[in-house]
Amino acid sequence: MGGKKKLSLKQIERTQDKKDAEDKEKKKKEKAGAPKERKPSSVVPPDAKSDKTIGELKKMHVLTPYSVASRFNIRMSAAKDLLDQLQGNGTITFVSGNHNIKIYRVD
Repeated sequence: MGGKKKLSLKQIERTQDKKDAEDKEKKKKEKAGAPKERKPSSVVPPDAKSDKTIGELKKMHVLTPYSVASRFNIRMSAAKDLLDQLQGNGTITFVSGNHNIKIYRVD
């Protein structure tokens, strides 16, 4: 009458293969360990008048807030402030941009 029907040999093999594949994935995840932790971005920007900072910026062809933030590991807002300070000092010049992004170059 009712009840679970008996599985064929092919169906049993398929379920066993799926279980084996899942076990392998679990083992791989356990061996991989914890994911790498991201370093928190610092809030304090580097000194705008420092020779070391200016030397690093001269190595870069184009200065954008994103490139400066990734190079010095600072936040985007801090990178924008740093670029504004450098432009005020006359170290870099504004090339082009709009309200979203500004592009600078080193003199």
